[in-house]
Amino acid sequence: MSGRIPPRRLPPLNALRAFDAVARCGSILKAADELGVVRGAIRQQLNLLEAHFGVPLFDRENGRLVLTAKGRAFADSVGVAFGILTRASAELSGGERRSIRLGVPSAFAVWWLMPRLAALQTVLQDIDIVPMAIVEPLAKRPDLEAVIMGGEYRPMRDITAIRFMEDEFGPVTTPDIADRLGLANRVSALAGAIGLASRSAPSLWEDWFAESGRAPIRFAGNREFEDLLLAIGAARSGLGVAIAPRAAVGEDIDRGTLVAPFGFIRRPAGYSLSIRSSDVKDPALVRMADWLSEAGAEPA
Repeated sequence: MSGRIPPRRLPPLNALRAFDAVARCGSILKAADELGVVRGAIRQQLNLLEAHFGVPLFDRENGRLVLTAKGRAFADSVGVAFGILTRASAELSGGERRSIRLGVPSAFAVWWLMPRLAALQTVLQDIDIVPMAIVEPLAKRPDLEAVIMGGEYRPMRDITAIRFMEDEFGPVTTPDIADRLGLANRVSALAGAIGLASRSAPSLWEDWFAESGRAPIRFAGNREFEDLLLAIGAARSGLGVAIAPRAAVGEDIDRGTLVAPFGFIRRPAGYSLSIRSSDVKDPALVRMADWLSEAGAEPA
């Protein structure tokens, strides 16, 4: 008898596509819409995949599908594999010139990345950098090669996070509101303010109270915007008090358009570049990570 171990048979590609879509979208309905099939077809492919491995990939809880521990680990790896295939296909069909699709929060793109984009493009030479206004983790976006994330982001399996810049943030508002409420070093006065927040960075106020060692304050009112840029714009207009990165409002502070009555505090996590662990030696991504680290260390 030969001592060779027969190669393990891979599961069907359609089953993997269905599994990946459900893992990313969080529901069979959304996965079916994305793939253009009926829900029954998705369920059939998931059952086929679980039968192939002989282990459950989902727990069924009150009609919902929740990834098991093994299912989550497998989903992360499948996402990486599809990402590699997607990018390789794009390169093959797109000719010799390569593009790097970089996910980046829109606020960070506007106030930090875009003013420096020409310098990054020079470093990448004949490789085009394509910023995309996206805040989803890389594991959920197989069409991207890298993602910039801020805050206490924990990378998933098969994802490497390279921290490249520290972050300072704090409450900002117009001088008129600060004077009217008597905010100067009086955190309790925030109780009379309208708190401005964003869905793209929903925990900034909570993080600021926790990291500054101050007790949370209940605002007189709250307004939530889709993006941090909109929340900062609302603060400039005099609508209330927003929480913002220092680099995003530095020019406003210098001009006196906005004031930071409590100053800014440093966030330990800062900003990180997330890339797939399989790409850590990719020359273009290494050059981009090195450039980000150098640029991020410079004064804002």
